[in-house]
Amino acid sequence: MHIVGTLDWQPALGHPELLAQPVRDAIADLGLECFVAPIDPDRADTAAFCAAYDVPLEVSANCVVVAGRRADLATMAACLIRATDRADVNRVVRKRLDVRKISFAGMDDAVRETNMEYGGITPIGLPAGWPILVDAAVAELDMIVVGSGIRGSKIALAGRSAAALPNAEVMALALQ
Repeated sequence: MHIVGTLDWQPALGHPELLAQPVRDAIADLGLECFVAPIDPDRADTAAFCAAYDVPLEVSANCVVVAGRRADLATMAACLIRATDRADVNRVVRKRLDVRKISFAGMDDAVRETNMEYGGITPIGLPAGWPILVDAAVAELDMIVVGSGIRGSKIALAGRSAAALPNAEVMALALQ
């Protein structure tokens, strides 16, 4: 089955071994139509992945975890943005989350809170209540490629499916 690039894409639920547990559970619970393909974990980072598997950067989406604070209240959220763009974390995301301070979550915190591997974090299966801020350009793509919760595979799904995830909100996230 050819979806994008040179990967062997298969229905995700048919290959649970290629998905982190929370991702597997969410796909099943939501009835999400998506595909998974195994990759070399050493090529999971976006630039290396796209080059190795002929996946255009324009359809590769990064899921970044941010942590914000206002007084004693801590908030975590995910931002889904095309690999060709950078999220406007300091202005757009900080304002949307209504926090004074915001930064990218530390690796240990992101891994602990998501139960996913660093470099494979995906918006599918994030903790309940986390806002998922989806860049409008991602939502418009016919197909996007994102992490699977592990570094050894990637997921392909429609941009509109990512935009329809629980707690997802479509907005202009990219730096202008």
